[in-house]
Amino acid sequence: MNGIDRRQFLKALGGGIIIFFSKSDLVDAQTTPSDFNAFLRIGEDGRVSCYTGKVEMGQGIITSLAQILAEELDVPFHSIEMIMGDTSLCPWDMGTFGSRSIKIFGPLLREAAAEARAILIQLAAERLGLPLDRMELTSGVIRDKKNPQNQISYALLAQGKKITRRLEKKPPLKPASTFTVSGKPVSRQDALAKATGQAKFSGDIRLPGMVYARILRPPAHGAKLKKVDTSSAEKIKGAQIIRDGDLIAILHSYPDEAEQALAQIKAQFELPENKLTPENIFNHLLKVAPGGNVIGQEGNLDQGKKVASTTFTETYLQQYVAHAPIETHTALAQVEKNKATVWASTQRPFGARDEVARALNLPPENVRIITPFLGGGFGGKNYNGQVVEAARLARLAGKPVQVAWSREEEFFYDTFQPAALVQIESGLNGSNQITFWDYRVYFAGDRGAQIFYAIPHHRTASHGTWWGAPGAHPFATGPWRGPASNTNSFARESHIDLMAAKAGVDPLTFRLAHLSDKRMRRVLESAATTFGWLPAKAPSGRGQGVACGIYLGTYIATMAEVEVDKQSGTIKVKRVVCAQDMGQIINPEGARMQVEGCMMMGLGYALTEEINFRGGEIRDRNFNTYEIPRFSRMPKIEAVLVDNPEIPSQGGGEPAITCMGAVIANAVFNATGARIFELPITPERFKKALAKGV
Repeated sequence: MNGIDRRQFLKALGGGIIIFFSKSDLVDAQTTPSDFNAFLRIGEDGRVSCYTGKVEMGQGIITSLAQILAEELDVPFHSIEMIMGDTSLCPWDMGTFGSRSIKIFGPLLREAAAEARAILIQLAAERLGLPLDRMELTSGVIRDKKNPQNQISYALLAQGKKITRRLEKKPPLKPASTFTVSGKPVSRQDALAKATGQAKFSGDIRLPGMVYARILRPPAHGAKLKKVDTSSAEKIKGAQIIRDGDLIAILHSYPDEAEQALAQIKAQFELPENKLTPENIFNHLLKVAPGGNVIGQEGNLDQGKKVASTTFTETYLQQYVAHAPIETHTALAQVEKNKATVWASTQRPFGARDEVARALNLPPENVRIITPFLGGGFGGKNYNGQVVEAARLARLAGKPVQVAWSREEEFFYDTFQPAALVQIESGLNGSNQITFWDYRVYFAGDRGAQIFYAIPHHRTASHGTWWGAPGAHPFATGPWRGPASNTNSFARESHIDLMAAKAGVDPLTFRLAHLSDKRMRRVLESAATTFGWLPAKAPSGRGQGVACGIYLGTYIATMAEVEVDKQSGTIKVKRVVCAQDMGQIINPEGARMQVEGCMMMGLGYALTEEINFRGGEIRDRNFNTYEIPRFSRMPKIEAVLVDNPEIPSQGGGEPAITCMGAVIANAVFNATGARIFELPITPERFKKALAKGV
């Protein structure tokens, strides 16, 4: 929180105890969670406000973070109020992505709460005139062990006072064995508001005198505006035309009137020459790929090749995939004199703050980003184009302006999961042991690429990331839920399956024979037990597949059953089981929801979701051509939570999605003998694979 001094901060918060932590002062805003300035407020009514730069976008951290704080502070769960993603109230945070909220911010919040608890006990001892060892704490009330009637609550300690106290030594954290809130299933704090329509998203915010913006857009990425005629639009009553360089917008008190006025603008664009298509994109990527960065290697590949009796060389492909959130990018901006406030759907409130500050030439402390609920992000709302547009227009118009991208704009300006490819060369010896593994991934990124199977000679190299490289993609790419790991898991687990089939070994048995990691074996065996896996070499005709992976410290194993119509190429997923070890579980109910949501969303990139394009022209602009999973196509979904309290909490919002492409492809092979090398598995691609044979 740059630019707000301690006096201003205390004045803004009003009455209550403010606990400052020993990590660093709150005013040192440009820090990461590892050097945190996280804080909480004990109100006079006993309620506890938790301030975090993280945002709630459906993943449930509004509940699980509250559980962490309630547990360590020893207060009732329902006394916690979460204040999230407000850059003028919350400590700096780099953003909400990568399943890192519980994994990274959670431990810092625990430390903060433990320190607050220790300080409050000190204050209570002083107030009661008793030694510290006579104090005991239960649900926010501190008592004299020998005389329980002699007590004082957090609420009474906070009455009309602001106390600053620091601890020189960190107090101990509660052992997991004593938890009464963390680790227990808790209903989501936001459930009622969202179910009843009371929840506020950026598009629900209204300000006096606000107007709605519709912006002139190019027909393709890379197009340049050559000529524009706004005379017809100017005749529409109440329409205000704003032009600032290439930013041309219609403002109106009614969004439909702004849309009609926009349609009256006549514009000519110069289109770039770009002949990239889904058919030639992979050859192009290989041509422009940067040199490989070796991210893991062991042994000697040449030696591994010498002892191999059978070798395999295959390429695996992944098309572009859109985020397609239900809520499009939206922002409402108000600029008054030299200060700006923006209500924004963003995964990066502080990044949005800095972008607005640069666009308006304001100091960051004069920009406030308020983040209401997000209607999905999945990595796509790291980019804050709509936030900057709204801020620029609000300053130029002198009134609050809302920019809400249409569905067409959302698809056009999305930062897609990149088209990517993986080349794998491997070998087996006469005992069906993998002797070598040479793995190269292009433009997906290296997350999830590291081999975790026991292979004596292996090398893994990554060429480019999900952000692409100059000239790689005809439009923007970026992280998509489980970035890189979706592509890497599809390639790795398909290739493992291919080798198992060639060896004539059951795919589960083959994996277990190459796993020395006890944690992975436990997860895989847990999935097999719940699924009821019966060993058989593939293709068995059963339509059952298996895939496993490691995503940023979380272990997952997935099994699926499919039914395939060979004539039409239609694939019906009947059942999916996913076992997940995410270390210590904060909210089992929330964790289960996340696993289920991942499996549901993963059906999309596995079976139907891909962007059709020609050069910078995006040809899928709505759900009539871009097909996300439908409720009618949902399989039976089973989430198995493998509790592992000895390991700190890992991420749970993304891991389970990463194996969905692989497990369905492997199940399709098991059902039909058709090996799939490209996602998504459309009917056309399946029928070509079936005709080609194994």
